[in-house]
Amino acid sequence: MVNKEEIKKILQEAVSTGADFAELYLEDTMILGIKVIGEKVDDVSTSNQYGAGLRLLLGMEETYGYTNDVTFEGLLKLAKNLNKFYNSKKLVDEFDFNDTKTLGNTIIKKLSTDEDINTKISYLKSINKGASEYNPEIVQVIANSTENVSHILVANTNGVYKTDIRNIIRFSSTAIAQNKNGKQTGSANYGGNFGLDAYDSFDFYQLGKKAATQALTMLNAPQVKGGVYDVVINNAFGGVIFHEACGHALEASSVARGLSVFTGKLGQKVAADCVTAIDDGTIANEWGSANMDDEGHVTQKNILIENGILKSYMVDYKNSRLMNTAPTGSGRRQNYRFIPTSRMTNTYIANGKSKFEDLIKNTKYGIFAKELGGGSVNPATGEFNFSVNEAYMIEDGKITTPIRGATLIGKGDEVLLNIDMVADNQTFGYGMCGSSSGSIPACVGQPTIRVKNMTVGGNGGR
Repeated sequence: MVNKEEIKKILQEAVSTGADFAELYLEDTMILGIKVIGEKVDDVSTSNQYGAGLRLLLGMEETYGYTNDVTFEGLLKLAKNLNKFYNSKKLVDEFDFNDTKTLGNTIIKKLSTDEDINTKISYLKSINKGASEYNPEIVQVIANSTENVSHILVANTNGVYKTDIRNIIRFSSTAIAQNKNGKQTGSANYGGNFGLDAYDSFDFYQLGKKAATQALTMLNAPQVKGGVYDVVINNAFGGVIFHEACGHALEASSVARGLSVFTGKLGQKVAADCVTAIDDGTIANEWGSANMDDEGHVTQKNILIENGILKSYMVDYKNSRLMNTAPTGSGRRQNYRFIPTSRMTNTYIANGKSKFEDLIKNTKYGIFAKELGGGSVNPATGEFNFSVNEAYMIEDGKITTPIRGATLIGKGDEVLLNIDMVADNQTFGYGMCGSSSGSIPACVGQPTIRVKNMTVGGNGGR
């Protein structure tokens, strides 16, 4: 791989014909996936992403190319191919690289690639055992592990020269229950940016049991009747509503172009007083954390909404030019083939002052959405719909009958204003977020919240 002096020459060549900025992103990622069905190892797959991406900017005009040839000659050739798109005098003066150190928000003690594969398989079999032993109506259990071990280098003509090591790893369980009522699926997962040693005390058996419990509960649940309800949305992955319906609309890629409902609303009230929302890429070893973003900026804790007031956006380098503001450590990409843009890291609603029990007992009639599933959202309008994987009725302040088939429907900005209670039990859920710069690990989270007068779709009572 090229050295620092060679990288400097490549960047100088890139800006020699008029671009005002050049950035080189070098990546070496080992990927391992394992699937175990029952006691059988069904699939093991490995791959290596090894290459470089080179980006040139002139104002807001952007040129990008990538290659697997990371020799000096190969990268210099890429620079010459890209600088052909510019034809003016050189705008970038001579530059030197700054301090190469990155902050140690996320420290990997032992890379998971150094662990024996049989250890990982044993964890997956423990997951399957926890699910299959739960009830005879659990007819199939699938356990998966995925790990991406990445060595990243970012260098640019602003003087950035930084490296990072990331060990993104996740274990997941899917349980399928079946009886005369049909089939239902339950799921559970856990992950982070840490080595496999972080799982030394983790209970994989309980992870499998959690998926089985959800599948079996929903198997015998009746369909919910559609209508308007007060909805109590559970903590952890319940935060996916904020992520999808509001988080994307707070990314500079939407805000800078006026394609967000939050454009031009800094300092204005956009949520209830009890709502504070944060995107924080600095949380040690969390699923969406890193020591730096994919543009070489140090990750930050960004207060997006504080006590209902819009305080900031998530901003990447390119859009910081248009918005005339500093980047917030939010420039992310799937790999070297993608141009970075503003993306979320670990995005969550902060703890409130209520207890979980308070939200339930103060709800006369409503729905408890314990576990959310997938959904869709229009970032320009904030309109969304989300399926609920596990839900229950709330009647006279008590959680009662399990229900299935519920879909939460609404607009992100309206939901923020309709949150009237926030508990103090904030935790995280783990997902993959897809956008223009590819699929990236993103944490969602919140304490349990209550949303007044929410539309819930369902086919019950027909």
